[in-house]
This record gives sequence, structure tokens and C-alpha cells, in this order.
Amino acid sequence: MMRMKRTIRMIGKVREYEQIMEQQIKRSSEFKPRVKMRLSEIERVIKKHRIIIPPPSRQMLIRLCEDGTLETAGDRPTPMGWLVFEDSFLMWLRRLDNAGEVE
Repeated sequence: MMRMKRTIRMIGKVREYEQIMEQQIKRSSEFKPRVKMRLSEIERVIKKHRIIIPPPSRQMLIRLCEDGTLETAGDRPTPMGWLVFEDSFLMWLRRLDNAGEVE
């Protein structure tokens, strides 16, 4: 009888643990971080796809980060340098393409 009670308690604890783990997994799968690009990657993409010829200097890209044209993770360089949100970079490219269009 005592063993059976202990087994039932153990099963209850295992189920409780499983529920907690399921909730944590669900929460972690809901987290969708925004993709961030280092300036070196932005330079590489601009050069590779010949988006701007000649490509902007590193100082020009840094100014775009500092003035908010390119949205960055934080308001200053991280230990990995400036991290620019990919969607912000793509929006900037679209604005460049549409700059000559009249609305």
C-alpha cells in the first residue's frame, strides 16, 4: 500500500514536471528574435549585389547607424560592432530605390 502511494505521488510529480517543460518550450518557440547584421555583412552584400557603386564607406554606414537611418540593436556599437536589423537594412534599400519616384 505504501509503495503504491509513493508511486502515485511520483507519477503526479512527473506529470507536473512535463507540464512545466511544455510551457517553457511553448514560450521559447514564441520568441522570434529579429535578424541582425554586422556592418561587414552589409558591406559584403552591397558589394556582391552591386547595390551602390562605389559602395559607401564604413564611416558612412556608421553615420547611418548613428542618425537612426539604419535601426540598430542599441544606440552604440556592441562588443561585436554595430548590429543592424535586417528588416531595417532592407527598408533603407527600398527607400533608395523609390527615392526618385513621385507619389
